[in-house]
Amino acid sequence: MRILPLLLLTLSLPAQTIPAVPEKATAFERAVVQEMSDARVQPKAYAKHLRELRPYFEGTLWNRPGRVPLRTEEGVAALDEAIAFLESARPVGPLRFNEGLARAARLHALDIGPRGSLEHVGSDGSRLSDRLNRRGRWEGLIAENISTGEEEARQVVLQLLIDDGVASRGHRRNLFNPGLHQAGAGAAPHRDYRIVMVIDYADGFVAR
Repeated sequence: MRILPLLLLTLSLPAQTIPAVPEKATAFERAVVQEMSDARVQPKAYAKHLRELRPYFEGTLWNRPGRVPLRTEEGVAALDEAIAFLESARPVGPLRFNEGLARAARLHALDIGPRGSLEHVGSDGSRLSDRLNRRGRWEGLIAENISTGEEEARQVVLQLLIDDGVASRGHRRNLFNPGLHQAGAGAAPHRDYRIVMVIDYADGFVAR
């Protein structure tokens, strides 16, 4: 099952009621933002990480070293397309870690994880703009990616870059969107995929 990335473009909205503040971002969550930033700043250098994966594909089966084989939808074709993208992409400015975005992302992960959901809409009907309004004030462009099953920062980012099964490559497009300058990541246990990582992006965000 694939979750489609979310992208919104609108003006800033007023802040609303703020829920209980979760713990600060973990080293893993911070590392995901740093890893995404590295890919944006040096896409050609990052392409080598993807090239190293090619020998492990047999058709649509990805025989990941030391891990359970993964049945992909597109096989090595999606990997090659991602490599070509990175090798031709112009560098994009770095992503700055934002604790407020990380808290909003973690709250959504904690909401969808136990329910086995991969949706961008919360159990209370909230959308990304609603959830960010509860944490503070945002401006310009906002977006959200959701990754599942990965417990290492680089693996999370590789999943977003390859974007297997997502025809629009929307996760990759969000990651490389030059209009997004800040990001926060939040992880939680997931009923069906062990772990879910929600990543919220914004042009600008000021937490309350």
